[in-house]
Amino acid sequence: MTAPTPPAAPATPVTSATPVLDLTADVVTLTRALVDLPSESGREDVIADAVDTALRALPHFTVERIGNSVVARTGLGRSERALIAGHVDTVPAAGNLPSRLAGGRVHGLGACDMKGGVAVALRLAATVAAPVRDLTYVFYECEEVEGDRNGLARIGAERPDLLAGAGPAILMEPSDAGVEAGCQGILTADIVIRGVRAHTARAWQGVNAAHQAGEVLRRLDAHRPERVVVDGLEYREGLSAVAVRSGIAGNVVPDECVVTVNCRFAPSRSTEEAEARVRALFPEYEVRVTEAVAGALPHLDRVGALVAALGAEPRPKLGWTDVARFAAVGVPALNYGPGDPSLAHTAGEYVPVAHLERCEAGLRAWLS
Repeated sequence: MTAPTPPAAPATPVTSATPVLDLTADVVTLTRALVDLPSESGREDVIADAVDTALRALPHFTVERIGNSVVARTGLGRSERALIAGHVDTVPAAGNLPSRLAGGRVHGLGACDMKGGVAVALRLAATVAAPVRDLTYVFYECEEVEGDRNGLARIGAERPDLLAGAGPAILMEPSDAGVEAGCQGILTADIVIRGVRAHTARAWQGVNAAHQAGEVLRRLDAHRPERVVVDGLEYREGLSAVAVRSGIAGNVVPDECVVTVNCRFAPSRSTEEAEARVRALFPEYEVRVTEAVAGALPHLDRVGALVAALGAEPRPKLGWTDVARFAAVGVPALNYGPGDPSLAHTAGEYVPVAHLERCEAGLRAWLS
């Protein structure tokens, strides 16, 4: 009997080496190293492995992994615990890898949103071994996609103990190296216009729902959103048509047209109040709310000492961020990170070196 032929060895050895992050490197070098680790949403395993491995090498942390999110906590017995968080995922690449350093800026995918902020946090984790307050660092996945995949939300649902007892929380969202307090809420709704279907050769026999949508669009164009002051900060609300959908075929008069509107509302309003305001603007139409997420109050009375320590004049956050998730569990939070938020998700995004250095210095002084 002939012995079976053993399988051929693969031509190229398969390795699963985890990239090494030097957390003691200067913040510019560390930012570039993070940018050069591709981590589009849903594909954060490599960067999560690298962050996990680097943090476990630090003796002053207890490290836990939840999916592709990493949580590191000190246990120094301090009277206060602060939390510093940042997401490690990015939007899809747009020809903006690898990183490059030019003109005092680190260019590349995620440099602004928000690997520059993550680099600041990781460097602080490694080089401030005995902070004056206990610290929880959270580096999480899937922020740039739908909320039910958000890594911070998953941690809150599965391991709320890892976030408990912290405050204030600092989210390293790009904010021009300044403080953006609170955030707006979001409501998305479909305004449904009904018509009567007919053959386009006999269009007069029907009622064209798409034509009727003009009134909805005119009403939106005439609407003047409010400016709402909360804790001395002015939040500018917004109500915008973001999509119009109608028609099933080129020879059919559409009997339905849907105008999707996106409402950004002040953090002093509840989701119920925001919904009521949208419905009041379109009382004769069917309104289907598809998303409603509360904002976060600035809580300057609770984060004022931190703001003062950072030497920043607080501004309102015109947009929604994960500070709202902290607010929902009673943790006061603010946005503080390097980078211009208007560059986020753009092909040419970058983070100024001066922002990286300013944020690192500000937080280092507060932690020391």
